[in-house]
Amino acid sequence: MYERKNISSDAPWEAIVGYSRAVRVGPFVHVSGTTATNEAGKVVEKNDAFAQTLRIMQKVSSTLMEAGSSMSDVVRTRIYVTDISKWEDIARAHNQFFGDIRPAATMVEVRRLIDDDMLVEIEVDAIIRA
Repeated sequence: MYERKNISSDAPWEAIVGYSRAVRVGPFVHVSGTTATNEAGKVVEKNDAFAQTLRIMQKVSSTLMEAGSSMSDVVRTRIYVTDISKWEDIARAHNQFFGDIRPAATMVEVRRLIDDDMLVEIEVDAIIRA
């Protein structure tokens, strides 16, 4: 049986909603939807989908490292965008981190995210190689 490790960002909404920033079970790491917010929970890079995606990827990378993983272990990304016409900017930022890794990826347009200034939210799944 695999040990479970919950990883927290200490954000207040984790307790309110009942979720973890990421969960590692054995070699599997699942990172919750990540947005372009700073340590105070404020959205950064408003109106810039490319910059928001870069910020998200930086946060995901840090979370994976805390879980004992890395971006090279990522096998799937799910990208939620509020304006699909910005897909090329988002894809360009995604490619900067995953161009050689090439995980399975999905990008879908959603009506809105929890804050109107959020343009992108990304989930990541990774499998740590032995």
